[in-house]
Amino acid sequence: MKGLLKFITCGSVDDGKSTLIGHILYDAKLLYADQEKALELDSKVGSREGAIDYSLLLDGLMAEREQGITIDVAYRYFTTDHRSFIVADTPGHEEYTRNMAVGASFADLAIILVDAKQGVLVQTRRHARICSLMGIRYFVFAVNKMDLIGYDKEKFDVIAAQIGELAKELSLESVKIIPVSATEGDNVTTKSGNLPWYDGEPVLTYLENVDVGSKAEAGFYLPVQRVCRPNHTFRGFQGQIEAGSIAVGDEIVTLPSNETAHVKSLLVADKEVQTAQEGSPVTIQLDREVDVSRGCVLAKGADLKIARKFTTTILWMDDAKLAPGSDFFVKLGTKLTTGTVTDIRYRIDVNTGEHQKADELQKNEIALCEIVLDEKIAMDAFHTHKTLGELILIDRVSNMTSACGVVESIQEGDGAEEPVFYYGDLKARGDIFEEFFYNTDKMAVTKHTPKRHSYTVGDQIPVRGESYEYPDYFDIVILRDGVAVKVREDIITEILPLAEYSYSGVPIVNGRGFEVQVRSAKDFAEFLAAYEKDPETAEFWNRWTKFGTYRNVLFHSNYWEI
Repeated sequence: MKGLLKFITCGSVDDGKSTLIGHILYDAKLLYADQEKALELDSKVGSREGAIDYSLLLDGLMAEREQGITIDVAYRYFTTDHRSFIVADTPGHEEYTRNMAVGASFADLAIILVDAKQGVLVQTRRHARICSLMGIRYFVFAVNKMDLIGYDKEKFDVIAAQIGELAKELSLESVKIIPVSATEGDNVTTKSGNLPWYDGEPVLTYLENVDVGSKAEAGFYLPVQRVCRPNHTFRGFQGQIEAGSIAVGDEIVTLPSNETAHVKSLLVADKEVQTAQEGSPVTIQLDREVDVSRGCVLAKGADLKIARKFTTTILWMDDAKLAPGSDFFVKLGTKLTTGTVTDIRYRIDVNTGEHQKADELQKNEIALCEIVLDEKIAMDAFHTHKTLGELILIDRVSNMTSACGVVESIQEGDGAEEPVFYYGDLKARGDIFEEFFYNTDKMAVTKHTPKRHSYTVGDQIPVRGESYEYPDYFDIVILRDGVAVKVREDIITEILPLAEYSYSGVPIVNGRGFEVQVRSAKDFAEFLAAYEKDPETAEFWNRWTKFGTYRNVLFHSNYWEI
């Protein structure tokens, strides 16, 4: 028997997704007697004039049945003589694209229904692009309702050509095109005599035999889900092996801390083993103490990246618009951190694939964006290591998922933004020119980053913006880069290492534009010492900085139009 196949059905509204799967279950005798009887009774009051409505097997919600559409994702489990299946029947309406993307995230194969009367629609293209984005490599395009076009081969060939163009545009790896009638059962579970010109397999036979073996990923890696410490003598790291294998005695590296250690013991469930393979949930005990917590990664020969900045293709799923400068929780692997969408490089037209300039994203749009995280984490490009290259963006106020996406490329090293100040070998980042707006749609403060410029000695800087106003004479202290910048009459007069800087009595701001509350050289020395001892803590910032001296927060309902 072939291994488990997880697949998704998708397509435009009323293309027959639920009907197709319902007919498979019915014809393959995969229903209990009471389910079959209930289906026959329910169909008598349905929309097919008493004929069996196979979609009722999956459209379980009352709202779905009343409207004749799928709203939620319906998961069904079934087994034939040749294979076991899990199918996710997903909504076709654009309003429920978020639900469809959830279903696509778990699948190995996608069945995309195409209405034979209408051909390839915009929603068909959107669903194919989302499935490809989610890493699905195997596609079945079921050209449905062939009975309504008289099983016409010429019309089918026109649609097949449209599908071929779409597959080429999206670089789909494996594509099968099957003419079907989900209501009449043509080519669903058995070959149809109404389609003598089609010499391929019916849908179910193809699903039973297709090999969707996953692409092997380099090395071993395990994203840590939990640190297990039942007593003071045992500390184990738990998670699922996403690639490769591990054995007792192997040397691994911990990321992002980059420490090395050897595997002391391996446990699968409560049993000790000597080796464990990809897909196994394991507990790994190491031979020495290392800096590892949930979200870290244990690796061996995987060549994973440690970074903060990356480009990502995302599907925006929120009702509110996305604009550069928006902050989110970012979930990547088992790591939950915070980050900012700093730029929208371009939006992708779902119909043509064209790259379009965009300053904002609307719901259900796809785009290539840049994200900068607030800390360095282990990650990789999606096509290289899938689990460490897929992510979601979570709204920090509502805790709702706003977007899903995949990592396309990574800026390694520190991964931060380009320097705002530079002089010789000195480079320093800074957010002092960001605008702070209160987004009345999301009821949250949002930072807006204007087009970035870099400044050096002799340059005039914009000391006044919509939400900030700095004095004409002040110094900027960028702690994280160890650089100080002196500004006199709006002009940068000196950029120097922080170690060579001396307090001169003028106001000081940090790299984010907050007042540094020092009034003497002694205060400044204590400020530096406090930062060295306990940086980036709430206590430090509350003691030494003040937001409202030079900055303000403005109400703005359309901050994305700036």
